[in-house]
Amino acid sequence: MQILTEILELKTSDRTELVDITQNINAALAECAIRKGIVNVYSRHSTSAVFINENESGLLADFIDLIESLIPSDGNYRHNKIDNNADSHLRSFIIGNSETIPFEGSSMALGTWQSVFFLDLDGPRNRRVTVTIMGE
Repeated sequence: MQILTEILELKTSDRTELVDITQNINAALAECAIRKGIVNVYSRHSTSAVFINENESGLLADFIDLIESLIPSDGNYRHNKIDNNADSHLRSFIIGNSETIPFEGSSMALGTWQSVFFLDLDGPRNRRVTVTIMGE
């Protein structure tokens, strides 16, 4: 078994911003010698998330609306006394910060309409996403 790691450098321009990183991950798979295995995509930031879903603009807007309605940015959160970003931490907690996907060749075994997204919940910022490729 081999293990390779690549860091994706992302720059966001909005407080809440979705970035489709599917092609970045497929590019990393294409460049490595590992042909079959799993890829783990992990955000090391506690105010961001990683998830899989369909890349359709209406759905993505609905998703942002949903997280705003579930965890409002203007809520009365105790953590806001420190950083004024409690909503970002809570949203990350609910969504999660990693995905593990099987792959074969240079593409992930995603469904027809699925993409992998990085979600910045406290931007704009420079972010790093770790892509770990494991297999043979």
